[in-house]
Amino acid sequence: MRHYPINLNLKDRLVVVVGGGKVAARKAARLVGAGARVTVVAPAVEDSLAALAAQGRIVHLCRSYRPGDLAGATLAFAATSEPAVNREVARAARALNVLVDCVDLPEDGDFVTPAVLEQGDLLITVSTGGASPSLSKQIVNQLKPQFGPEYGEAVALLSAIREKLLTEKVGNAYNDTVFAELAALDLPALIRNGQRDAIDQILLKLSVAGAAPGSVGAGKEDPS
Repeated sequence: MRHYPINLNLKDRLVVVVGGGKVAARKAARLVGAGARVTVVAPAVEDSLAALAAQGRIVHLCRSYRPGDLAGATLAFAATSEPAVNREVARAARALNVLVDCVDLPEDGDFVTPAVLEQGDLLITVSTGGASPSLSKQIVNQLKPQFGPEYGEAVALLSAIREKLLTEKVGNAYNDTVFAELAALDLPALIRNGQRDAIDQILLKLSVAGAAPGSVGAGKEDPS
């Protein structure tokens, strides 16, 4: 089975997680972080899920799965400890054209969720197609020392510059030149090494050319 990699915008989309254990809790937490509207269906849930429900960040249906629970969902996760229930959820999802992740048997689902290294808006994902989640996590752990918080700062800075370029210089070949120069500068290294003056000089140069959002001092966007 070969999967197609994609990053989904789930903001305000309904996602249903069937199950209340540790796996379901991990899925739900990341979905909440992505802005999805999450409903968890389970007679009992992990403490972290109970806390999310108490905060109003998810809806918890405190009961077993029932037909109709997936109505209106964009995605579904079959994450119970009962294979028969997971199969039932997968069948219902297919009937409704709802994409489903069947966590205990990936072949019964439409997608698998990768292990993730996250620094701000930077996402590095690793997947073995469901064959070995442990190996995926191991690889992510090996990558962590190489991609620290400075990458999150660099992505935020590049995002601000890109937004300004696309707003003010749409269609201008100058954009490609700026992006190429920024990529060659290794902004994460400058941030990691505390070379804020060098970053400010870069932004000043771009600002004079009308590209940058202004000096950021600490390597982040100017909040003003």
